[in-house]
Amino acid sequence: MDAQPLERLLEHPAIWRGRSVAHVESLSTGFAALDEALPGQGWPRAGLIEVLTAQAGCGELYLLLPLLAALTQRASARWCAWITPPFEPYAPALVTHGVALDRVFVARGSSSSWAFEQALVSGACDVVLGWSLPLRAKDIRRLHLAAGKGRTLGVLFRSREAANESSGAMLRLVVEPAEQGTRVTLLKSRGGHRGSIVLNLSSPVHGST
Repeated sequence: MDAQPLERLLEHPAIWRGRSVAHVESLSTGFAALDEALPGQGWPRAGLIEVLTAQAGCGELYLLLPLLAALTQRASARWCAWITPPFEPYAPALVTHGVALDRVFVARGSSSSWAFEQALVSGACDVVLGWSLPLRAKDIRRLHLAAGKGRTLGVLFRSREAANESSGAMLRLVVEPAEQGTRVTLLKSRGGHRGSIVLNLSSPVHGST
């Protein structure tokens, strides 16, 4: 294989090159310390990431609000899909944080894993959020590929216990309460740092169940 085609192949975001990481388009998290720790200085533009928590409502959604606001306010914004969230999204709080509600939809039902995958691969969504989906390791890899095909960021919210399982997600982090805010621990970050960062997060974005 010629050197030039090989270099183009290695630039694909699905290729992992150990410490020599291919360029991945990214979006700012809205938190300077977190941007600094992540590869590409922010959330990946497309692909699957996992956010692990001991319980819902410990700051994990607030962590994503700057991203959701930036994506939904774009002139060419696609959908922001919420698949089986454990709480009803609280519209006034989302608006306060800049999220455009006309670009948000919530899907519920028994086929949540199917809905999550279809939203990823459709090309109609900028970001797809999914909660407590029944998944195995091979499913994670398939969803990551679907996100790449749809040029979509997929965010899986899973139990903290899933940290003991292997995963094909490109980024895995744990979110938990801390004395002065919310602690974000990077478990898997291709080309980024590992370890913990404490961020000052505030008001919740959940309504009542």
